[in-house]
Amino acid sequence: MITYTLNTCHLRPWREGDEESLARQASNRRIWNNVRDFFPYPYTIRDANAWVRSNKSYSQPNNFAIEVGGEAVGNVGFTVKDDIYRYNAEIGYWLGEPYWGRGIISEVLPVMIGYIFERFQVNRLFACVLEGNMPSMRVLEKAHFRAEAVHRKAAVKNNQYLDEHIFALLREEYMAFKTDPANGQLTSASE
Repeated sequence: MITYTLNTCHLRPWREGDEESLARQASNRRIWNNVRDFFPYPYTIRDANAWVRSNKSYSQPNNFAIEVGGEAVGNVGFTVKDDIYRYNAEIGYWLGEPYWGRGIISEVLPVMIGYIFERFQVNRLFACVLEGNMPSMRVLEKAHFRAEAVHRKAAVKNNQYLDEHIFALLREEYMAFKTDPANGQLTSASE
């Protein structure tokens, strides 16, 4: 089983027993306001059961539970695209509000980036951030993602049109940071 022990948390596959803490942490309007609408709100125990069941059996998972104090309090994951975008993967994450501001996502992202580039045929990793979510934009920049574009009023959330900010990191950029740590803090994933 792939797990990572970090200073602020553990990254591990989702497992039975995570449902209660998942539902408790995820059912938060402030989280929902910054994610896509397929993320349920309110987030019920039924939603949590479905999520854990759909994610617990992969040998190379694409979603990891962020565990703090023995409880799953967030998720980091990715989706590989298809057709002409098949070497692109979208990364996403969320964290329970009591854990915001502790540097958890800043520590998690470099590990997940290494996991993706070292284990999957991905050339470009990107993230989409809704207008106003400055903490997420800062954490991506800290992980060496570049702001690529702003899709003006491309998203609808809470019946409002919002700009969508696109950040990306290429494999060659990751390799440059990995081989020359003086370029920044990004390091490869280690189990």
